[in-house]
Amino acid sequence: MSERQVNTGADRLVRATATDGGIRCMAAVTTNLVAEAARRHETSPTVAAALGRTLTGALLLGSGLKELDRLTVQIVCDGAVGGITAEANALGGVRGYARVPEADVPLNEDGKFDVRGVVGGGMFYVTHESGYDIGLYKEPYRGSVPIVSGEIAEDFAYYLAKSEQIPSAVQLGVLVRARDEGGEWFVEAAGGLMIQVMPGADDRTVAAIEDAIRRTPHVTTLVRAGAQPVDLLRTALGGIEFEVLEEREVGFACSCSYERAVSMISSIERGELELILREDKGAAMTCHFCNETYRLDEAALENILVGSGT
Repeated sequence: MSERQVNTGADRLVRATATDGGIRCMAAVTTNLVAEAARRHETSPTVAAALGRTLTGALLLGSGLKELDRLTVQIVCDGAVGGITAEANALGGVRGYARVPEADVPLNEDGKFDVRGVVGGGMFYVTHESGYDIGLYKEPYRGSVPIVSGEIAEDFAYYLAKSEQIPSAVQLGVLVRARDEGGEWFVEAAGGLMIQVMPGADDRTVAAIEDAIRRTPHVTTLVRAGAQPVDLLRTALGGIEFEVLEEREVGFACSCSYERAVSMISSIERGELELILREDKGAAMTCHFCNETYRLDEAALENILVGSGT
């Protein structure tokens, strides 16, 4: 990846097709990248599940992106998490954050982390952009639907059906386990799959897939048992043959850098920069997407001021 890869785990994504293009499908194992996101943002277990599902869904939805494209999923909600943003690119990189990463709510009635409770209601947005990072700006496409579930997978499916008119089955999962009795926890398994029914798909095939999906174990159960993306698709599609179009490594990756931080700080008005130098003896910028902090000392700020002239 050309962006800074901050997770070196071997997470993978597969993109495939079935029934001569009538069915489009994607699956991914994302355990390491979800764990990386949770670690970097110091999330609660419930937010780790919510953010992880959103990151995985964004990867799946953006799996067919072309070079220079990017896709952003934004959940604007009234729950304790305050909102979630995930951004995927054509290289298999994804990054994202929650507005209130430490937010938490009690377990739900099934004794599981209550993603629906921490998200609440609101709006679900998907934005497609192309060429933005190199200055070839094109008008982005933005679709939106109300949050219908808060469980996130159902919200991706609702978006696809209503905004893009593509009936879809979406499964997203993050399994968080306690490490010990002292409150330590970790992401044990994460992944997801997305099956899209294209115009002209055979009704019997669709019915067979629906039946197979109903009988499919939870995605984290499969990932925990060692399933790879192809295995997730094979289980969800039942006996239907499919052709793998692409398999790639994916990971949590961010485009921020020290140089970009310097560029942004250099754009601050000269008088304000002089005040920062005089009072703070330096400056710091933190990336919302990966929580990396870049610090500029007195010498760096003085160089910026010298470069900006008098």
